[in-house]
Amino acid sequence: MAIQACFLIIFILSSVLFVDSKYIAYNTTSSIVPGKINVHLVPHTHDDVGWLKTVDQYYVGSNNSIQGACVQNVLDSLVPALLADKNRKFIYVEQAFFQRWWRDQSPEIQIIVKKLVSSGQLELINGGMCMHDEATTHYIDMTDQTTLGHRFIKEEFNVTPRIGWQIDPFGHSAVQGYLFGAEVGFDSIFFARIDYQDRAKRKDEKSLEVVWQGSKSLGSSAQIFAGAFPKNYEPPSDNFYFEVDDESPIVQDNENLFDYNVPDRVNDFVSAALSQANITRTNHIMWTMGTDFKYQYAHTWFKQMDKFIHYVNQDGRVNALYSTPSIYTDAKYAAKESWPLKTGDYFPYADAVNAYWTGYFTSRPAIKGYVRTMSGYYLAARQLEFLKGRSKAGPNTDSLADALAVAQHHDAVSGTEKQHVASDYAKRLSVGYKEAENVVGASLSCIAESKSKSGCANTTIKFQQCPLLNISYCPGSEVDLSKGKGLVVVVYNSLGWKRENVIRIPVINENVNVKDSVGREIESQLLPLFDAPKTIRNYHSMAYMGSSPDVTPKYWLAFSASVPPLGFSTYIISAATSTTKRAAAVSRQKVYNSEVTQNDSIEIGPGNLKLIYSGKEGKLTQYINGRNSVKVSVEQSYSYYAGNDGSFQASGAYIFRPNGTYPINSKGQVAFTVLRGPLLDEIHQRISSWIYQITRVYRGKEHAEVEFTVGPIPLDDGIGKEVVTKITTTLNNNKTFYTDSNGRDFIERIRDYRKDWDLQVNEPVAGNYYPIVGKYYLRIDPLTEGAKWRRSYGQEIYSPFLLAFAEQDGNNWTNNHVTTFSAMDPSYVLPDNVAIITLQELDNGKVLIRLAHLYEIGEDKDLSTMASVQLKKVFPYKKIKKVTETSLSANQERAAMEEKRLKWKSEGSSGEEAKVARGKPVHPVALVVELAPMEIRTFLVDFNKK
Repeated sequence: MAIQACFLIIFILSSVLFVDSKYIAYNTTSSIVPGKINVHLVPHTHDDVGWLKTVDQYYVGSNNSIQGACVQNVLDSLVPALLADKNRKFIYVEQAFFQRWWRDQSPEIQIIVKKLVSSGQLELINGGMCMHDEATTHYIDMTDQTTLGHRFIKEEFNVTPRIGWQIDPFGHSAVQGYLFGAEVGFDSIFFARIDYQDRAKRKDEKSLEVVWQGSKSLGSSAQIFAGAFPKNYEPPSDNFYFEVDDESPIVQDNENLFDYNVPDRVNDFVSAALSQANITRTNHIMWTMGTDFKYQYAHTWFKQMDKFIHYVNQDGRVNALYSTPSIYTDAKYAAKESWPLKTGDYFPYADAVNAYWTGYFTSRPAIKGYVRTMSGYYLAARQLEFLKGRSKAGPNTDSLADALAVAQHHDAVSGTEKQHVASDYAKRLSVGYKEAENVVGASLSCIAESKSKSGCANTTIKFQQCPLLNISYCPGSEVDLSKGKGLVVVVYNSLGWKRENVIRIPVINENVNVKDSVGREIESQLLPLFDAPKTIRNYHSMAYMGSSPDVTPKYWLAFSASVPPLGFSTYIISAATSTTKRAAAVSRQKVYNSEVTQNDSIEIGPGNLKLIYSGKEGKLTQYINGRNSVKVSVEQSYSYYAGNDGSFQASGAYIFRPNGTYPINSKGQVAFTVLRGPLLDEIHQRISSWIYQITRVYRGKEHAEVEFTVGPIPLDDGIGKEVVTKITTTLNNNKTFYTDSNGRDFIERIRDYRKDWDLQVNEPVAGNYYPIVGKYYLRIDPLTEGAKWRRSYGQEIYSPFLLAFAEQDGNNWTNNHVTTFSAMDPSYVLPDNVAIITLQELDNGKVLIRLAHLYEIGEDKDLSTMASVQLKKVFPYKKIKKVTETSLSANQERAAMEEKRLKWKSEGSSGEEAKVARGKPVHPVALVVELAPMEIRTFLVDFNKK
C-alpha cells in the first residue's frame, strides 16, 4: 500500500508540473469610469541629483557600495517597457539626469522618445534641472534652474510642463506655490512632506487637496490646486513595491503553479483604494507607484501593474488605470468641486513628535554661502555677457548655470548630502565660476577699451578678480604701490539704480590715496588686518593654491564707491605723495580689557546710527538712530543647543532636536578692540577661543553689519552643538515675527502657533525655527519704515559690487579708457521698487529680461504701488524690434498660458473673485512695462541686428 500511495503522489505532482500554460493578454485599456473609485496608477522614480552619491555617480551607477542606484538604467529600460504597451505611462522629473541621458542617445532612440512624449506615455513634469529645495534657496536661483529645464523641454519636445511635483523637499514655501506653480503655468502641484499634525487633521477633514494662495499680493490670480499625499511619495503600502529585489508579493496568476494569489492581491488593492478614498474628495485617488531610483529594470514594475489593472477591473469594485498627474488633475477639475483654501506655507515640517526638520536650515553653511555668492555673481556675469555679446565658441556662463542649477537640489544647498557630494557641488561651482570669470573679464575689458579702435577681439587689459575676498585674500589688490605703480579698481553694479557702498580690499602699503573716475581724490580709510583673519587667510589660501601667499597685507583699504545702474565706475589707488591732498586715514585703534573695571560706555558709529557697548563687559546695550529717534535697549549673546542623541531621533543634518541651552562665555580676560574712522567704525570681539566677531557701522548707513567666524566647534565633551546668537530687545512683539519666503514674500509667524491646526507643542525650540535667506544685519525702525530698507538693501546683499583689478604703469588710464559706464540711458534709473533679476542673451540671439516688483501690498505707503519701466531707456543703445511676454520660465507666451490654465474654485468663494491688480500688456510702440506689487514679468526681446 505504501508503494501505491507513493506512486499516486508522484503521478499527481507530475500532472500539475507538466500541464500546458497559456498566454494571458492583460487588458490595460482602462480609462476613467464615472461613479466608481478611480485609482490613478502613476509610475515614477525619484532620482536625487546628488545625495549619498554625486550626480554623475548616480547617473552612471558607480560607487554602488554606498547605494545601488543607476539612473541610466532607469531611462534605458523605460523605453522598451513603454513600447511594449501603449497604455503604459511614466513621469520623469529631474532634467539634470534626463538631459545627460538624452545627449547619449542615438537619433533613432530620440525619435522614439519624442513620440512617447507626444503621445502622453512619457510625461516630463516639474521640468527643472532638479527638484529644488524650498527653504534655503533664493527665488532667483529657483527661477533660473526651472527655466533651464523648461526651455530645453520646449526646444526639444515642443512641450510645456503643466504639473509641479515637489515630492521630497522638507516643507514647502509660499513662493513655491504661487511663483513656481501658477506663474510658470502649472495647473496643479503635488508634494509629500507636510507636518504630521497637519496631515492627520487634513486626513480627517478630507483637506489634503486644496486651492493654495501663496501670495497675499497676487491672491486668486496666482492660486493653484495643491495636493499633499496621504503618506509619502511611495506606493500605498509595503505590498506594492516591484523592483527586482523588492519583497512585496507579486501577482501570481498561473493557476497551474503554486502560490496562486490573484484574489488575495485584488483584495489588497481594493482595501488600500477604499482606505485612501475615505480621506479624499471626489472619486479619484492617486497612487505614486515608485520611489527613490526605482525602475532600474522597468519591466518588473509594469508587469505587475498590468496584472493589477486587468484583475482589479475584472473584479469591478474599483477601477484601476495607468495615469499621470495631468490626467488626475483634469479629473479633479472636471468634478467641479470647491476646495478648501490654503494660504501661507507648509513650514516648519515635522514627521514625528520629536522630529522637526529644521536642522538643515543651517547645515553646511559653507556650501550655502558659496551658492549664494555664485548666484549673485552669475546674475552680474550674464549682464556683462549680454553687453559684450554672447560667444558660442568662446567662454560663456553656461557651466556656472548648470552648476548652480544642480546646487539648488533639496539635498545640495540644504546641506543634507554626504561630504564627498558637497565637495562635488563646490567643485562644479568653482569650474563654472572660472569660465564665467573669463566672460566678466573680457566684457569689462571690451567696454573699458571701447575708446580704442582695436575692438573687443584685441583687448589688452587682463583684469583679475578676487573670489576669496571673504578670507582677506586678493592677489589683484595686493600690489606694491611704492614704486610708482597704480592699482585700477573697476566696480560693477548689477542693480538698476545708482548705488553707493563702502568697499574694502586688502592692501600692503600704508600711504595710499584713492581717485575716482574723473581723477578726483576721495576719502578713504585704512583698517588693520588682525591675527584672527590672517590665520583664516593663511589656512584657506594654502588649501586653495597649494602654497602660502608671497605677501601678507597689513591693512584693509575702505572707500565709498558710487556706481551708475547696470554699469561701472573706475577708481585708481596709488602711493600718496607730498602733493596728495587726501591720503587714506589710518583708523584710530583702542583696545579695551574687561579685567579693568570700566564704567564708561563705548559708542561706535560715525553716522546717524550709534551702537552703545558696556565698557566693563564689552556687550551691546543700546541701539540709537539719531535721524528717526529710535532708542532701544539691545543685548547680543552666544549660546549653543546641545544635540539630542536620543535612540529614536537624534539631532543632525536634517533634524534639529536640542537637549538644553548653554551660554557661551569667555573664560578669563576678555579683550575687544574698537577701530574708528571717517567711513566706518568696527568693534572686534573674541567671544570665546572659537568665536570671533566683527561688527561694522558705516557713516552713510543705518544698519549694523555683523560678521562672525565660528569654529572649530569643540567636541571633546562628546556633545554635538548647534551654535546660535541671540538678539534681546525690549520690543513687545506679542510672540509675532516675520521671515522671508525664498527672499521674496514675508510670512507672519507666531511662536508656538499654527493657523491651520491646534499645535501640540512638543519641541518648543525646534518647532519655532523658520528658514531665512540672507546674511545677518541689524536694523530697528519705526513700524512704517522697515520695508524700504529691507527690500532695497536685500537687493544689495544679493547683488554686491563686482570688483575687477588691473595694474597701471603710468597716469594715462583715464585718458585711454572708459572709466564710467552705464548700459541704461544716463538720465534714467529704475524705480526704487523694481529690480532687474535677469538680463541674459540666449543661444538664439534673443534677450531674456525679468523685472520684479519688490514690495507686497500694504508694505509701504509710497512703494507698494504700481510701478513702470521704460524699456527704451533700459536699452538706449539698441533698437527694440519686438517684445514678447512669457511665463516665468520663458517657455510659453503669457497670454496663451493664462488662457489655458485651469481656474479652481475654493470653498466660500462666489466664483467672482475681487480683481487683483496686474500690469497691463506692453504697448508695442511705447514699450512701457507696468508692475503691480509682487509681480514678476518676463520678456523675450528681439533687437534689430544693426
